[in-house]
Amino acid sequence: MEIKNVAAMEALGEAIGRAAHPSDNLILTGDLGAGKTTLAKGIARGLGIGQMIKSPTYTIIREYQQGRIPLYHMDVYRITQGADDLGLDDYFEGDGLSVIEWGNQLAEFKPLDYLELTITKTTTETRSVTLTAFGEQAEAFKKRIQQEVTR
Repeated sequence: MEIKNVAAMEALGEAIGRAAHPSDNLILTGDLGAGKTTLAKGIARGLGIGQMIKSPTYTIIREYQQGRIPLYHMDVYRITQGADDLGLDDYFEGDGLSVIEWGNQLAEFKPLDYLELTITKTTTETRSVTLTAFGEQAEAFKKRIQQEVTR
């Protein structure tokens, strides 16, 4: 799908937040500045989280508990080793939505079932977004997102 501007990226995020169920895992892939954190802000709004969303680049994981379900926003860009020490499985199998920026870098520590959202810059403003499901739960999540987007 084509995303024409920041507002459209946030709107996609809101649809993802509305579609999310506990234990859904979303890996965000894209270059620096592609819109991963912008998307996460929209996801938080879709979950009913009013708190300001910040990039977890230096903290690795930020937890937001006040929404319909918790949001676990992760940025694993700086993780080169020791991912098994972070207890990520507790988040991936927990009661909230895990959104993992740079999650493709987790290799064998990725969740077993996840939806990958890839953002590709097409121009300064526009982005191409693709969703790829890895597992049954992720496939169901993808379908719910597509239904929300078309509402």
